[in-house]
Amino acid sequence: MGLLGKLSFKDQAFRLREDAILDATTQTLTSKGFDLMTMDDVANLVGISKPSLYKHFKSKDDLVGAAMVRLIDGALAFLDDLDKTLSPIEKLRALLEWALRVRLEGGMPFLPSTSPQVRAMLLKNLTYIARVLKLNGQVEGFIKAAQKSGELNTNLPVQVILFSYYSRTCDPAVEFLQLYSKLSKDEIVERMLQICFEGMGKQ
Repeated sequence: MGLLGKLSFKDQAFRLREDAILDATTQTLTSKGFDLMTMDDVANLVGISKPSLYKHFKSKDDLVGAAMVRLIDGALAFLDDLDKTLSPIEKLRALLEWALRVRLEGGMPFLPSTSPQVRAMLLKNLTYIARVLKLNGQVEGFIKAAQKSGELNTNLPVQVILFSYYSRTCDPAVEFLQLYSKLSKDEIVERMLQICFEGMGKQ
């Protein structure tokens, strides 16, 4: 029995509405950005009143923080479900593929570093910080192992690879390819993976 099955009907309805709110938050962040997003925008998109929205989240900061925590939780859950026999580089590739597919479905609005206000807000969110540290620890472990096996450049510091890797999840090339190329979503994902792990040099 899943988690929802263990909850009362009222609690299930509350949880489902909260998921809808976070979906709407991500969608609004993607289309308008943090600065222009309002609680009214989210409430209207979900089809609830603003007082109802405040029963779930007390502020825009709380709302965006919860959306980002849910995103990191999704990445951590994906890693937990990965085939343990995969090599470190295969795990890195699989996680980036997951992130790109989430992005193409509108589920990944931006990197926090693109907004100083969001970055400052998230640094105060202890739940978010804990999740990020856990994710970073796993990804750094994959990077170090891949360097040790010779699959990644050992001349590059781990943090350079780590942050470059994260930046691929929000590369604006994805939007350009969606708008102006004839590539399918699957082809976009494959090409972005190719750029990340193989580069643009002649093979």
